[in-house]
Amino acid sequence: MKLLTHNFLTSRCLKGVNVGYPLKIVLGHVGELPQALIEDYESNEDFLKKVHHVLLEVDVINGELVCPESGRKFPITSGIPNMLLNEDEV
Repeated sequence: MKLLTHNFLTSRCLKGVNVGYPLKIVLGHVGELPQALIEDYESNEDFLKKVHHVLLEVDVINGELVCPESGRKFPITSGIPNMLLNEDEV
């Protein structure tokens, strides 16, 4: 799953969830990422190239997506998030 794809996913269809966005990403392995935005990032070409790489070229292979309201975990296996719900969750 590309990180940019994460922006389209929601758990709003869960019973009792109103917004369900954004889903928290919990990763098994994290590469080198900055903890915060740097100052003057708009004109820092090196930083913008790194952000482009992370958003469009990095794949989340294993981990989970967590609903911010219910805490429901959706596993990511081999790059595919499993967003299927159980009958009692709908």
